[in-house]
Amino acid sequence: MIHRWPLRVYYEDVDLAGIVYYANYLKYLERGRSEMVREAGISQLDMKASGLVFAVRRVEADYLKPANYDDELVVETQLDTLKGASFDMPQRILRGEEVLLQARIKVVILNTQGRAARLPADIRAKVTALTASDGP
Repeated sequence: MIHRWPLRVYYEDVDLAGIVYYANYLKYLERGRSEMVREAGISQLDMKASGLVFAVRRVEADYLKPANYDDELVVETQLDTLKGASFDMPQRILRGEEVLLQARIKVVILNTQGRAARLPADIRAKVTALTASDGP
């Protein structure tokens, strides 16, 4: 499944040259992942209350083309590798059909002591559903 989350580039997102400051792409990626998880029916507040949180362990990002002030972008997010206490999420940021950024994010599940923890069965089922095919 490919989750798509639209956004617009605001003045606060750009540098003096009018292009998106590189660190803001990480915020866009985070928002895309958060919206995908929310739409899958996973409440991160409920997870936290039960002593578990998602945390980013690794980010690999290739900045291919700049985004500019007032651009309409789409963050695409997928889930492709689910392990006991982690999963990988490829992401892209597009302007129309043009790919501006490609990234691969490793997310881990941590307990209240900051140690890796296995996903509970109910959350695992919802996360697993995110890997369903998006069609041909």
